[in-house]
Amino acid sequence: MPTNKSTWRAVCQPAVIVGALGYFVDIYDLILFSILRIPSLKALGYSGPDLVSYGILLLNCQMVGMLVGGVLWGMLGDRIGRIQLLFGSILLYSLANLANGFVGSVESYALWRFVAGVGLAGELGGSITLVSEVLSKEMRGYGTALVATIGVTGAIFGGFVADFVDWRTAYFIGGGLGLCLLFLRMSVAESGMFKQAKETTIKRGSFLSLFTCRKRLVKYLRCILIGVPIWYVIGVLVTFSPEFAKALGVTAPIKANYAVISCYCGLAIGDLSSGFFSQWIGSRKRVVAIFLAVTFASVSAYLALTGQSPYAFYATILAMGVGIGYWAVFVTIAAEQFGTNIRATVATSVPNFVRGAIVPITLSFEYTKGAFGIVPGAAMVGAACLTIAVIALWGMEETHGKDLDYHEIV
Repeated sequence: MPTNKSTWRAVCQPAVIVGALGYFVDIYDLILFSILRIPSLKALGYSGPDLVSYGILLLNCQMVGMLVGGVLWGMLGDRIGRIQLLFGSILLYSLANLANGFVGSVESYALWRFVAGVGLAGELGGSITLVSEVLSKEMRGYGTALVATIGVTGAIFGGFVADFVDWRTAYFIGGGLGLCLLFLRMSVAESGMFKQAKETTIKRGSFLSLFTCRKRLVKYLRCILIGVPIWYVIGVLVTFSPEFAKALGVTAPIKANYAVISCYCGLAIGDLSSGFFSQWIGSRKRVVAIFLAVTFASVSAYLALTGQSPYAFYATILAMGVGIGYWAVFVTIAAEQFGTNIRATVATSVPNFVRGAIVPITLSFEYTKGAFGIVPGAAMVGAACLTIAVIALWGMEETHGKDLDYHEIV
């Protein structure tokens, strides 16, 4: 852990500070639908089971947009630069979230959640790529941990905003914050590694190159699969926490925004501790394994929490947030696994494929919920997600302290 002023100065460069603020706005906008799902759909005239079915539809539209954007922005980040990627993505999702505040039907809502998803897809991967290349190998774990930790507090901010303004205004705030951040981005310099790569004739930003080499493909898939439990927790257990609370007999109704706040408070704790702990013990893999174990324990407790108070329910959600707080390490691993010429492509697409995994996860949950009930159905899907992540982690390369100044032969 950084212990002196000179070390902190080395970590807190403009790329880290602005990246953290950018991810703050990104997370605020990303998680906003989970917070506003019920009030926004009720305002559009829906109720009862439609709140779940249309909620899944809109969430999936956003996540499909992130899949598209993850590939698009990643390729552009390797071809035209990390800074240009960040400018384009934040402009698109800011304008899309302003448009979300004006929707009048579920069809237009779905369209703008898709467009917002495309824009949101570029922020995290672009920031982590830039920070990983700007900081030394001794410092980059601290830098990426700070970006992720400060960033996830955007969800906490969003949860409180939802208590004081109506759902349309909450979207307007997100769009406005993003546009303001564009001015801060002007103070950030481009990565030196990218500038050097740009001067060579080596092919950059080739997404298809990830599929032309078996070893590279397996490595890429491992990066994606270790993150699947994170969005199982957020997309299923937290997004639909009011329905789970009712099925589990929690003694009072649960508010979705408080569930999101609880989860992301845990995520902030987990991101900071996992990032710093990985630097301390000199291993990314061991830290991910520990946090997967915490996730398993907290998810098991959540699904067994019958007849408890709302406070116990929120506390369990916070514990799940801590468990999935290996997000910072997970994205850092993705950036460290590949060469400079496809690093942004990987680091931007990997977290978005994980987010996009919410589509098969929620579809599986909807099926198992109908066949076995909401709690057993969630348990089955969760067991599958955690098993897949453990298998993927088992054969993964350790990347702590790895020199990143190299190219992939594509």
